[in-house]
Amino acid sequence: MSPTIGCVAGSLAILFSTVAAFAACPLELAVYGDAESEAGIDFRPTGQSAVVTNTFKMVLGNSVVLDGIVMWTEGVARPHGSLMYKCPTGDVSGDELAACTLWEGIIYSADDKGNIALLPAEGVDAPKTLIFPDLGPSLQMSAAYGTNGFSKVPSDVFSLKGCQE
Repeated sequence: MSPTIGCVAGSLAILFSTVAAFAACPLELAVYGDAESEAGIDFRPTGQSAVVTNTFKMVLGNSVVLDGIVMWTEGVARPHGSLMYKCPTGDVSGDELAACTLWEGIIYSADDKGNIALLPAEGVDAPKTLIFPDLGPSLQMSAAYGTNGFSKVPSDVFSLKGCQE
């Protein structure tokens, strides 16, 4: 085999193993990144929750960490996501949760062909892209933005970057 063919074959093997690694990554271990800022999303296994279908952390600039959860709505089922910052723990009121919630909305996914779908629950392959409508403007108006918080606002679109082990 010629050196050129060997190099091409090796490059293709690396490319296909990378694609296969992304395709085989379950959503609960997926890592996403934003192209416009240093924001990233790390999904975590949810466990035995009867209500929460997905959990994740969103890391923004200046080491600001937002806690994310997804709960499916009743009636017309939709994956309703919430991003919270420095929420109190324990028995908290609805007003306390509202005060520390920076973003709420339906989370969408997209495949490599541009087909839009709802964020799935755990146990399926991670979608290629996640869409958080109006995330950037909501976070820019939040208490976590500015002087001691993050300064680069993420876009609403996050791409699959890898899989946690």
